[in-house]
Amino acid sequence: MQHAVGAPLPPPHQPGHGPAAGWSPAGHHPGQPGPAPAPGFAGGPVPPGAPPAQPPQHPMAPHHAPGPPPQHPSAQHLPGPPPETTGHVQLPPGGPVAMPSPPPAPGTPDPAATTLAVLLIGPAGAGKTSVAKYWADHRRVPTAHISLDDVREWVRSGFADPQTGWNDHSEAQYRLARRTCGFAARNFLANGISCILDDAVFPDRPVVGLGGWKRHVGPGLLPVVLLPGLEVVLERNAERTGNRRLSDEEVARIHGRMAGWYGSGLPIIDNSQLDVAATARVLDDVLARSIASPPQW
Repeated sequence: MQHAVGAPLPPPHQPGHGPAAGWSPAGHHPGQPGPAPAPGFAGGPVPPGAPPAQPPQHPMAPHHAPGPPPQHPSAQHLPGPPPETTGHVQLPPGGPVAMPSPPPAPGTPDPAATTLAVLLIGPAGAGKTSVAKYWADHRRVPTAHISLDDVREWVRSGFADPQTGWNDHSEAQYRLARRTCGFAARNFLANGISCILDDAVFPDRPVVGLGGWKRHVGPGLLPVVLLPGLEVVLERNAERTGNRRLSDEEVARIHGRMAGWYGSGLPIIDNSQLDVAATARVLDDVLARSIASPPQW
């Protein structure tokens, strides 16, 4: 028979014996005659020559354990262990990221010393991840890089492989990863850490468009498009492995749809002839202009 967690197990009963000492009979209720007193207690016969019986304690009487031995007076003032100093850091909650304020003094703002939330957009093979990591590594303020592809691949069993096409399963995982990235970015920004996120956002697909990023991160998110030529994108995609590598046909189709960002008002960087470091410098220039005059999106 099972008993409630934390309740003591009943004592074992032996043939011809009553309940063990210290346990109240299960069937004893107020107003009913209880069992005969045990020998040696008040009301019970005392065998000849037996020592006087000790009065029983009340069942609810508190049990007093022997206290610690007295300490030497000189030991009572020794310093104790140091107090715990970790695990109690209060972190501000993450809220929607507001638009960065232009510097009060005239001149070009310095994005390298400003806490920012940046969204780097581009097709597969545009160099988004490489540029984002380099840009985050070389800033003068704490900066985090959040890659939507990395977050999507947190799903191991049941991962919606982009090579299998776009369906309800892959859309659900994309939405979940985007929301997770947004939560992370808001928490980082609330605690003084800039963020750069990268994603292949399409101008003609609301499901994977800018609206979701703006909703999950905030209106202060600064989008920038990386859009090198098709030949460069195909060459970089050929160097990829695993889930990140797409077919040439798919890369060309994505690149063609990304051309819709021209005329959108978003800043576009053609990094066909730029290495990663040079692209990061151009990104700083673009962000300085975006801080001074935020894009309408």
